[in-house]
Amino acid sequence: MERIYLDYGATSPMRSEAIEAMIPFLKSEFGNSGSIHDLGQRANDAIQMARSQIMHALGAETPREIVFTSSGTEANNLAILGFARKHRQKGTHIITTQIEHPSILEACHFLEKEGFTVTYLPVDSTGMVTVQEVQNALTDQTILVSIMAANNEVGTIQPISEIGKVLKNHQAYFHTDAIQFFGKIPVCVKELGVDLLSIGSHKIYGPKGVGALYIRKGVRIEPLLHGGGQERAIRPSTLNTPAIVSFGVAAQLVAEEVKEEAKRLTKLREYTWYRIRQEIGDVELNGHPTNRLPNNLNLSFQRVEGQAILLELNREQIYVSSGSACSAGKHRASHVLQAMGKREEIAYQSVRITLGKETDQTQIDRFIDVLKQALHYLRMLI
Repeated sequence: MERIYLDYGATSPMRSEAIEAMIPFLKSEFGNSGSIHDLGQRANDAIQMARSQIMHALGAETPREIVFTSSGTEANNLAILGFARKHRQKGTHIITTQIEHPSILEACHFLEKEGFTVTYLPVDSTGMVTVQEVQNALTDQTILVSIMAANNEVGTIQPISEIGKVLKNHQAYFHTDAIQFFGKIPVCVKELGVDLLSIGSHKIYGPKGVGALYIRKGVRIEPLLHGGGQERAIRPSTLNTPAIVSFGVAAQLVAEEVKEEAKRLTKLREYTWYRIRQEIGDVELNGHPTNRLPNNLNLSFQRVEGQAILLELNREQIYVSSGSACSAGKHRASHVLQAMGKREEIAYQSVRITLGKETDQTQIDRFIDVLKQALHYLRMLI
């Protein structure tokens, strides 16, 4: 029985080029990049190469604008907590949305305990925030706006560049969580108009345990960690050379392939949605119908809980999710779907299907056949 993986929104398998790139630094080239001897300097050179690869993939100006972290979550926390604390004297107001990833929302909740005020903007029924809502929320105390580029659950893409244009005329700086967005849509930080941008390696066929924060030249951040001087003391810690090298390769390759892969995945996504709608029915699409990530389908199947569908598919080695991987094991309705105005019942019925490099039409056809059987069985139990 062929295993069919349709949970690329949670993580992705490492591509062979990324695996091969890290092997020397797990074996013979094991030096600490902070050491001044040859072994250490070769590790440092490899890290600087990866920094340059990611800089080019993001359309940044200089490699120094890329700071490595242990994950996308850490990059988000560094952006929110580090920026807010550094600029507290200029204002204590932050703007975000109700549908952000927990690594943004929890960081904002933490800042509220430190005396900051946070505005959590609503979204419409498709999961979209409006530029006008952002503009209306700005005050003379606003120092940071953080809005995700694309939602990790429903795939809706936000009007980041339009918001960036509005913020050019305001003192507030702009951060976007692009962890789901990067590798699915071409990224250029200048065109987006952002000052800070978070990405993660394991969403783009690189290793887990490494991420990065783009910090525009001139932007100041207070570190969350204190110790050595690595990453210009913004993120002091011994650098994970094998993972960083692999991340750099994955970033370069995904940036080169993104346009063609986006076309392929959009076509496959639409094929999947058409067949489910026509052959199964009693299903609702969550998120924007067209302005969404190429690989994302979030669906609510009437009269059946998403987790029950997930478990039936799992028996056939077909892997999807019933929400964000970060909320797995917590059987509660999605905060994203609730913010979109979905009834709690609909939220519990949701299944997230996310496609990737290895997904083809043959896999989709088998997935739909098994899904039809699973839904017929589960609805018969009602």
